[in-house]
Amino acid sequence: MSAELRITLAGAERVVAAGTTAGQALEADGRTVVAARVNGQARDLAHPLEQGDVVEPIEISSEEGRAIVRHSTAHVMAQAVQELFPGAKLGIGPPVDNGFYYDFDVERAFQPDDLKRIEKRMREIVKQGQLFSRRAVSDDEAREELAGEPYKLELIGLKGGAEDEESVEVGAGQLTIYDNLDPRSGDLTWKDLCRGPHVPSTRSIPAFKLMRSGGAYWRGSENNPQLQRIYGTAWESRDKQDDYLKLLEEAEKRDHRKLGAELDLFSFPPELGSGLPVFHPKGGIIRKEMEDYMRRRQGEAGYEFVNTPHITKSTLFETSGHLPWYAEDMFPPFELEGIEYRVKPMNCPMHNLIFRARGRSYRELPLRLCEFGSVYRYEKSGVVHGLTRVRGMTQDDSHIYCTREQMAGEIKSLLTFVLSVLRDFGLSEFYLELSTRDDSDKFIGDPADWAEATEALRQTAEESGLELVDDPGGAAFYGPKISVQAKDAIGRTWQLSTIQLDLNQPKRFELEYQAADGSRQTPVMIHRALFGSIERFLGVLTEHYAGAFPPWLAPVQVVGIPIADAHVPYLQDVAKRLKERGIRVEVDASDDRMQKKIRNAQKAKIPYMLLAGDDDIAGGAVSFRYRSGEQKNGVPIDVAVAEIANAVERRIQV
Repeated sequence: MSAELRITLAGAERVVAAGTTAGQALEADGRTVVAARVNGQARDLAHPLEQGDVVEPIEISSEEGRAIVRHSTAHVMAQAVQELFPGAKLGIGPPVDNGFYYDFDVERAFQPDDLKRIEKRMREIVKQGQLFSRRAVSDDEAREELAGEPYKLELIGLKGGAEDEESVEVGAGQLTIYDNLDPRSGDLTWKDLCRGPHVPSTRSIPAFKLMRSGGAYWRGSENNPQLQRIYGTAWESRDKQDDYLKLLEEAEKRDHRKLGAELDLFSFPPELGSGLPVFHPKGGIIRKEMEDYMRRRQGEAGYEFVNTPHITKSTLFETSGHLPWYAEDMFPPFELEGIEYRVKPMNCPMHNLIFRARGRSYRELPLRLCEFGSVYRYEKSGVVHGLTRVRGMTQDDSHIYCTREQMAGEIKSLLTFVLSVLRDFGLSEFYLELSTRDDSDKFIGDPADWAEATEALRQTAEESGLELVDDPGGAAFYGPKISVQAKDAIGRTWQLSTIQLDLNQPKRFELEYQAADGSRQTPVMIHRALFGSIERFLGVLTEHYAGAFPPWLAPVQVVGIPIADAHVPYLQDVAKRLKERGIRVEVDASDDRMQKKIRNAQKAKIPYMLLAGDDDIAGGAVSFRYRSGEQKNGVPIDVAVAEIANAVERRIQV
């Protein structure tokens, strides 16, 4: 063996001694740099280098570094659980966005006091500085060592073909086990089947906290046993963790489910079933404003509204290609007159039938069809969440049919249109995600068509000037898509609008138009969902605005508050003038005292309060109070009406 190795470090060639580890080459202390990327693969700092290796640091503050810290913390939690609950069997424990979890098969559900005990033991393990040590094992060796862990034994059989979360445990190819070792004696304290990498020792975990526990089916299937899942968070510093916990606290205040009840917007009656919301009158006003706005904007942009039924024969989804890949997300079929029907989970196949209903000419293209279409999807009970993950929804769906030559221009104008609409709703920070196909057999159609469609979307995304993130394998089965990712007021990212380019469904439905030369050609189909669904978008807006909707969306835009009962008729006359300008206004003529009426209006997050007493009546004015608490006295009625109407018409936030 050569006594020296030539490696590339920080872009420069270096000579190191044989046997040098990645950590030694990087001079890493396990605190700022927690792992290494060797030839593009994440490795432990203890990984021995070979001739020609290219070595890069993985810093703890990077997304990859945080994921490694979180995965290591999940192992510490699992060790603590098995020490405190000796009969616990291990499931999987991957890092996830902002944290980690681990699944356990235990005799009873974890209680809050259990989590406190587990977290205390975890802190003791971290303080001990136990070492993470990787070793390769054969399948038979792994089975022998993990004979008492039935879920791990199942994962061994999945090696090389596991889901992402499971592959954190088993990896692909060679199996590996990570031992936790006492730093003083080197004795084994715990072990787990895992691909890694991990931080070098538990002391490399600066900050963590256990958040909650709940049930989770093994490998996500309702046919499997239900395990107990403990969620936690871990960060590169206590300051970062504190920032995250403050964000969670703010997010809890903004929870649309809580605000929906407080503001009387919508509810989720258990009598209807999970994921099936109802909208109350005030929520109905917001929905109507959203729909009216979109009808106007789409009409101006040349869209034509259509309407399609809620159910259809199942064979429609065989033609479209959805049934083989989407059946699990559909509600079960039902039979009528010997024919199998389904409630529709998407509108696009029906829009194809509208296009096909008569002959089409190139002169009609692009043909832009749109619909507020109700669709129904069987989301698993574990993922249903308020308005943001429902089973019954209304999609602001649009399908554009155009020629190949029109495709690039249409995509570009679509993206401009989408971003313009989102900005009108008060969202301003975006990036784009390009979802493409991978080697999965779920993707249908000619690879050449896919390449052309992907390149068209990529070019449009790059020309937009927005950050573009690749999402390999995330495409729909029929074509690639651009997703607009928007940040809300507290920095959370939501996937909103999508633009999907489809060169396959038109062929499956045998759609044609007559070209200028008289030939029959197949159109390009573009799927566009702007809100995604009205329900989800309203949930996002509720949290973005913390329920304080801008005046144009607010269910009640103005409330008149009399100083005394004698002032009610005056404010009713003011309200009449506001209503003539289309303003939604109420006068609080209740028996409550004035200060209570003001508090009620603030609690209801009404944008404007107009107060009136003797002096206001004498001067033909009102006292103008804003939602922020700012107040202007003696504002002439004409001025007050004009200011409110202008704010509503121009969609100004107050």
